Amino acid sequence: MRVASVIDHGRLLDVIGYEAELLVEVSRTGAPETAVPTCPGWTLSEVVRHVGSVHRAASHWVLRGEAPQNWQRDPVVGQTVQSYLREGAEGLCDVLVTRTPSARAATWWDGDPTAGFWYRRMAHETTVHRVDAEQALGVESAEIAHDVALDGIDEALLLWFGHRLPRLGVTGTRTATVAVRAAGCRWLARMTPECTVVRRSSPDDAHEVDAVVSGEPDQVYLWLWGRQGPGAVTVEGDHDAVGQLWALLRLATR
Repeated sequence: MRVASVIDHGRLLDVIGYEAELLVEVSRTGAPETAVPTCPGWTLSEVVRHVGSVHRAASHWVLRGEAPQNWQRDPVVGQTVQSYLREGAEGLCDVLVTRTPSARAATWWDGDPTAGFWYRRMAHETTVHRVDAEQALGVESAEIAHDVALDGIDEALLLWFGHRLPRLGVTGTRTATVAVRAAGCRWLARMTPECTVVRRSSPDDAHEVDAVVSGEPDQVYLWLWGRQGPGAVTVEGDHDAVGQLWALLRLATR
């Protein structure tokens, strides 16, 4: 079963290149050893290196059809982390552009064994870490378009909450259902001591919920990823249920 993205995959391919370039440029404005609070223990240089490494690993998944064991994890001698990142992003885009989003590809999610998984995963990986760098340096964050943010909300909930937590064997501590809303889109995330499940929902779905989280798409997106605090979103209903959702996502995405 393929889980479709919310936006066109060609758009996601553009996002990878755009966000990688933003990360390259913002990282040049700060000291490499700058601590990145949203990635505990990492420096600015390490965040940039990590994204370049992950891009290469994703290329391996697509090209070799298997989980990578060995790939270029670090810049070569004399190469800057910015050059390493840019080279990795360009290489990844060159690989993906030759595959249609529906083409079969090895991934780590049974719900989407297609090249489209990597279009989407790498677009959001790069975007979130670009925000990490901006926040670490105290500079104004570049805008995240609403369509990209909505797709990121969908991925955070379906992939990380709905798939990653069960794979880790992590469940809720009590039963609760939270609706997440942004720009006319809605998702229902249910937590119990036995499981975590999520589904897309229509705005007029009458399903009873314990709480609702809503806000502008970019703010909800970054809140789900732990890059914005509780003041970035509006919470109605059971705040403890919302806190449980947020805490479970921290375990899923760490």
